[in-house]
Amino acid sequence: MPTVITICGVLDTHPWIETPLVTADIRTPVTVIGLDDTDSRERGMCTTYVSDTIARRLEADTATVDRVLLIRCNPAVKHKTRGNAAVAIHTDAPAEAAFETAKRVIDRLAETTDDRTNPGLVVAPGSPESVPKAVATFAHDAVCDHHTRDRAVDRLTAADYRSHGWKNGRGIIGALAAIGAWNAFDDWTYEHICYRAADRWGTDRAVGFESVFEAADAFYPRVWDTVDRGTGEAVCVPRTPGPVLFGIRGDDPTAFQRVAERIESEPIDRSRTFLTNQGTDGHLRTGTVEDARDGYAYRLDGAVFSAPTTRRGGHVFFEFGNEGTTIDCAAFEPTKRFRDRIRCLRVGDRLTVCGEVSRGTLKLEKFAVRELRRTELTTPLCPECERTMKSAGRGQGYRCRDCETTAEGKIDRPIDRALEIGWYEVPPRARRHIAKPLIRGGFDAETHPER
Repeated sequence: MPTVITICGVLDTHPWIETPLVTADIRTPVTVIGLDDTDSRERGMCTTYVSDTIARRLEADTATVDRVLLIRCNPAVKHKTRGNAAVAIHTDAPAEAAFETAKRVIDRLAETTDDRTNPGLVVAPGSPESVPKAVATFAHDAVCDHHTRDRAVDRLTAADYRSHGWKNGRGIIGALAAIGAWNAFDDWTYEHICYRAADRWGTDRAVGFESVFEAADAFYPRVWDTVDRGTGEAVCVPRTPGPVLFGIRGDDPTAFQRVAERIESEPIDRSRTFLTNQGTDGHLRTGTVEDARDGYAYRLDGAVFSAPTTRRGGHVFFEFGNEGTTIDCAAFEPTKRFRDRIRCLRVGDRLTVCGEVSRGTLKLEKFAVRELRRTELTTPLCPECERTMKSAGRGQGYRCRDCETTAEGKIDRPIDRALEIGWYEVPPRARRHIAKPLIRGGFDAETHPER
């Protein structure tokens, strides 16, 4: 006999919406559906939309959907679509019925005409908590490591899960990772996604940007990365041709409906709130400069070894590491004002840097200043005339030719620093889905959040 409770909201969308009270049966999930790789960079679609459609079909067949997870996998993976997102649906629908429903929806909605789109579906009987440790480990590693399709097939076969792949079936990897995610992660945030009517897909989105900024200001920091105040961009509104109208991220699911209500836009066709590992830094591996490899994201400690330089295109680079081993770090042009932080660095500053390594360069997502050089060696000034002294000859110090004053060598001079000890980050417009915004807290030093 299912437990009967009373909740606020509409069951098939968001249980916390402040609408008239309804009474519903809440049943324990006995099936987990995982899916991935249904979208296209050029043609649109969105795996979250596909999952929402599956959830709605299940609910129409009297099943209950307990939660839907949005899992961001390793952003450095070569064969990814846009955000490298996989989705899991926790439901009480029987596994066989769940599989058939999900397969029919993916058959209809996935953009399989795109060469890069290779959907995968995995269905696991049993509760999310009963997923084997090997599958949970697979999910954890999918966020910070690399998997092959063969490895995924081995794991799901051992667990006796049913699966289906379209084309080369690469999406099986993310689908299995989504199955194990509930047991793999303990830091969760939310994203509330509002979708467009199908006849509007591919057209310009009608969103009142002033209302987006007003809503973002009203609910910050409970919701974050909604806008970029430095550039005036509405970060929550995508530019892709897919079905998403806007997505609101944050830590407080009770705020999302209020934010959505304040945003003036074209009609919202449907919406759903996802539990997600976005904004958690789950992709970062603690490592060393010596061991850093392409295709992984790291948290590295070291010092600045070369003064930052701006190269063609507005990208800013500096050399970072330890004696004997260094790596280039880069703040690319899309990070905008973050580059000014990098330009303030000096040789000898000690940092922790975070980002993905690609082609031997670490692409900065955030960094922490641990120690700042406060002085620099400089040629002394004459105490009489305050002019810069000249070299008196090799090993003979400095002298003022007019006043005949002398000094034994260069002196330490205080430096005015525009940086402080603590964490700095790229602005919202350049933030990866999985990167943790400083406003969430939990960092090991003072933070200087971007808004």
